This record gives sequence, C-alpha cells and structure tokens, in this order.
Amino acid sequence: MPAFTLRPFRPDDLDALVKHANDPTVAAHLTDAFPHPYTEANGHAFLQEAIKDVPLRRCIDIDGECCGAIGLHPKTDLWRQNMELGYWLAKGHRGKGIMTDAIQQMVPLGFATFPEITRIYATPFGSNIASQKALEKAGFVLEAKLIGMLVKNGQVEDEWIYAVRRPTS
Repeated sequence: MPAFTLRPFRPDDLDALVKHANDPTVAAHLTDAFPHPYTEANGHAFLQEAIKDVPLRRCIDIDGECCGAIGLHPKTDLWRQNMELGYWLAKGHRGKGIMTDAIQQMVPLGFATFPEITRIYATPFGSNIASQKALEKAGFVLEAKLIGMLVKNGQVEDEWIYAVRRPTS
C-alpha cells in the first residue's frame, strides 16, 4: 500500500484539492452539497471551514499532495452521541487500501477527541461497493439498508448505514 499521512488541511492544498475534487467520480458518490464542477472558489470555501476544530477533517496526503479528505461530523439533538464519517479519494489512488487505513486512523482520533461520542457511522450508496468494502475492512458493521432512500443525478439509490461503536474497556 502506498504511504500516506492524515494531516490538517493547509492553504497551499488549494490547487491539488481542486484538481482531484473536480473529478466527476468524486462527486458521484457524495451528497449534492459537494459541488461538481469543483471550482477554486469551492476549494477556498472548503479550506476556510476545514481549518476549524469541528467537524474534524483531515487531508489525505500522498507524496506531499492533497489527494483526498476524510472527516467526522458531530450530530446534535437526539443524535448528539453520534458522528458521521465522510470521505473521498482521488481516482488514481483508489483500490489500494488507503481509504480503509484512513478510516482506521480517524475512528480512534474521533473517539479520543470527542469523549461524548459513542457511535461513528457512514452512509454509502447501495451501489458504492468500494466504499462498503472499505468500511467493512475497517471494522464497521452494516446496520441497515434503506431501499430507494436517495436520489442522486436523477437515479434512485439505496442508503446503507454502517457503524462502529466506542470500544468498552
């Protein structure tokens, strides 16, 4: 597996962020809030938010270049003990185990940073087999399949819910 690091985002990540995030295969499996095309203005806006402590976001750095992102987003109200995991990786780096390893690094970081959190979950599309496999390899358990729950680019998609619980000692 190629070496990578998870690190905080930096302003100089802008060019690589825009280059990789603008690939339509990135936005294809994310919420509509993730824009396509992904412009320099989108990158600036993201970096302004990404430097904040909450949500907890990290750059996936491969050979000194920002090639993806992974983040934990705390929920509120009845869901306040939960965080949602979101991630994407540049097309040329997929299928190499990087995302599974990144998920395995983010989960303990999330539990250590937010002691009130008891569950971290992710909601890949039913058609996103690669994401499902990454989550399963990282120790997540499939909790539910919500059939026909989402509409992305005019296509009805299933939403699968995977989660991992805070380890008990």
